[in-house]
Amino acid sequence: MNVPAVVKLHKQTFGARIADELRKSIFAGEIAPGEPLVETALAEQFGVSRGPLREAIRQLIDEGLLIQVPFTGTHVTELSEQAVREIYSLRTTLETFAFRLAWGRRDEYFRSELQQRQVALLEAIDAGDELECIRRELHLHSLVYETADHLLLLEIWNGLKGRLQLYWASNHLAHGRRGPRRGGHDSFLVAALGDDWDAMEREIETHMRLGGEETERYLKARNPEN
Repeated sequence: MNVPAVVKLHKQTFGARIADELRKSIFAGEIAPGEPLVETALAEQFGVSRGPLREAIRQLIDEGLLIQVPFTGTHVTELSEQAVREIYSLRTTLETFAFRLAWGRRDEYFRSELQQRQVALLEAIDAGDELECIRRELHLHSLVYETADHLLLLEIWNGLKGRLQLYWASNHLAHGRRGPRRGGHDSFLVAALGDDWDAMEREIETHMRLGGEETERYLKARNPEN
């Protein structure tokens, strides 16, 4: 298991900093999907006791990046073509529903906030910060769920974020880049800020389909025997 070299961490930031370092390693493909985490090796690497390490692992389990199997241990969530198809088809349905609910609620705040979140995403892309790119892309797509005023829908969306982070990271790896394409959300923003509902619905379907297909191609190339 390849774990990046890190400096010893300050006590008050142990759990959060370890979680961030593990996320970076997972998103960079340094800890591969399905690979087990060995607590003794990680504790030695980070120079910490088991307590803060387990706190970080629990956080990543809650986010969906890690899976804990009784009597087996903890490993990075595995990617499969079927899982990719399922999550992107579910996202298409959820995001279409969210925009339908939010369509009449797109006030000046929504328009300004969407544009600001796009600017923040572009800044992260230009900086080549993979982890921040993923966070900001999630933040961009979260706005419509926040605007829809549907608590259960927002809860379901929040529950998908961990898997989405892993799939997006795989998608970026597939294209040798750190973060999404710089112009990847241009047409999405045009539709989201416009007044043509049919165009918005088509854009959601296209946006999700392309993301899913790119990730599936990466998985097939990585696992040609499957």
